[in-house]
Amino acid sequence: MFKIFKITSSHVVDFAAEELKKYLRMMMPRCGEIDIAYDPTATQGFRLGVMSDLGLDTSEAEDLTLDDILHVDVDGEGNGIIAGSNPRSVLLAVYRYLTLNGCRWLFPGVDGEFIPTKQITAAKYHKMADCRYRGQCNEGGEYQQQMIEAIDFTPKLGMNIFMQEFDNPKAYYDSYYDHAFNNAREPEPVTEAQVLQWKRQCEAEISKRGLQYHDMGHGWTAEPYGINSSLGWKASDANAVPPEAFQHLAMLNGERQLYLGVPLNTNVCMSNPETRRLWVKSVADYAALNTNVDFLHIWLADYYNNHCECEACRKRIVTDWYIMLMNEIDEELTRRELDTRIVFICYYETIWKSETVNIKNPARFTMLFAPITRAYYRSVDPQPKEFPFVPFKHNDITLPLDIDEYIPYAKSSMAQYGVNTFLYEYHFCYNQYYNPGSINYARIIHEDVKGYYAHGFHGIIEDGSQRSYWPHGLPFYTYAATLFDVNVKFEDIVEDYFSHAYGEEWHRVLDFLTSLGEIVPQAYLAGKLCKDKDQHRLYAPEMAPKVRELGRFAATLKPFLEAHKNMPMRVQTVSMRLLDFYLDFLIGVAEPIALAAEGKLREAALLFGTFFDEYAKREVYFQTCYDHFNVGAGYAARYFYMHSNGSNNIPET
Repeated sequence: MFKIFKITSSHVVDFAAEELKKYLRMMMPRCGEIDIAYDPTATQGFRLGVMSDLGLDTSEAEDLTLDDILHVDVDGEGNGIIAGSNPRSVLLAVYRYLTLNGCRWLFPGVDGEFIPTKQITAAKYHKMADCRYRGQCNEGGEYQQQMIEAIDFTPKLGMNIFMQEFDNPKAYYDSYYDHAFNNAREPEPVTEAQVLQWKRQCEAEISKRGLQYHDMGHGWTAEPYGINSSLGWKASDANAVPPEAFQHLAMLNGERQLYLGVPLNTNVCMSNPETRRLWVKSVADYAALNTNVDFLHIWLADYYNNHCECEACRKRIVTDWYIMLMNEIDEELTRRELDTRIVFICYYETIWKSETVNIKNPARFTMLFAPITRAYYRSVDPQPKEFPFVPFKHNDITLPLDIDEYIPYAKSSMAQYGVNTFLYEYHFCYNQYYNPGSINYARIIHEDVKGYYAHGFHGIIEDGSQRSYWPHGLPFYTYAATLFDVNVKFEDIVEDYFSHAYGEEWHRVLDFLTSLGEIVPQAYLAGKLCKDKDQHRLYAPEMAPKVRELGRFAATLKPFLEAHKNMPMRVQTVSMRLLDFYLDFLIGVAEPIALAAEGKLREAALLFGTFFDEYAKREVYFQTCYDHFNVGAGYAARYFYMHSNGSNNIPET
């Protein structure tokens, strides 16, 4: 009879104990009941608790609330310690113990679990995560069950952060529930009130697991002035701005208006003391009400070259006003005795460090580096490179396209502000769809994490879809594994994932997907090899035969997948069928892309539209892993003129 004793009193340790019990009983279905009790004096059984409560050394951690140390020392009879540097780390240590005993979580949900039937074996493990910040932020087309599963999945891979962007993330939920790009599903509109309830439900699930909760981001240039930003990047109607709020909006071409009608993309008059006062009050009020927020992100509008042109604002660069605002926020939070951590962002104009203002209280702040315009078909070089800094020009900036050119800007800011810095990355937005087979893309992610770590960054939050497991979950699995241990070998991650996902013949699947990714360059499918800027972004006639070969080669694995569509483990069955579904996509898009490469855009768009409408009918069967909205945004909207409502506005020529 196995017993679990909680040494530390914590709701997160309570959950960790329940998770340990659940998976032990799944692994040993005939082991009988497993009792859980709170007993700080226990000397036998599984003993779960914070390391300090068990007399274990935690001196390797700089901050016990942020750094995750995992400690496992359990014999084959279920006697021993599973501990962590904080309650969240105890949960991570439970999952690590289960992993050492053969369990795997390959993608979110029950279907993503590989739980062997076996007796437990002895396990020893001790490590502090190499990267302090390891997580993801909501993006793409969200539905609530998938969000709950994504949160549940996060600590199972050793990650410690879940972020929700916006005060009300309705824009992301709309992308799913309005069934964008999918004429086969009738829209199911959801209200702001419903989405706000769902956000709170997500927060409760995040808290249950003790994850660092990061909140907000964009929206602060709208909400403090009574302007609703919940529509995301859609234009609002003429009544969106209260009359008294116009004075706070950025002046462009002599007018203060919403930028292209979009509140989320509109900046404000930072030199106006009242504008900053209202912003500061809004942040402080939010922090005071939402005490569950560990890191509150305060960003500017989600656009660039649209900052206020009034005479006063032009006297300082944008980052000076931004850092001045950060100091004023810190002063107000300090006055209210609020210890909320604040994250400011190195993004668009603020990649240029401040010139006349500096952070006064570095302990309050963390800097987020968001290299949004970088290319994703080459990885971060771990060796520093020299680049000349481009001078800042008000509303006339040009951003780097090379990640190695981006990094010196961030490192210069890090040195100036004296704060910890981590990344806001975009691997799981659209670029994940441009490397057929996704093997090389997973390698790029592995190298990016290692490269960023070598440059002194403290981790990453991925701004991407929570359904980034199409055709498989190797890229995300690699991301999580490398953040925790930057010395892990990519080949070991691949074998670990593929052997569990595809069974004994996993080598054949890996070899096929590797070869698939070598046929067409990722840079081409990302629209970066266009031969004529006046033509379509995929225009490159020499690529047409390669793309057609991609479709032909994709079909060659179909007989194997048909023979292996029913596997011993449910996760393997789903993995095989998901891969089959993915190959249908490659087969279907090969000719439209080849036509686009040849400059036959109208034919390409019509053919793609017909194919994508048919493909959409199968979304519901694979939607845990496949984000139809994101794929639509990455292909349909970007290359074939299809709009999110499914209509196709194709030019005549």
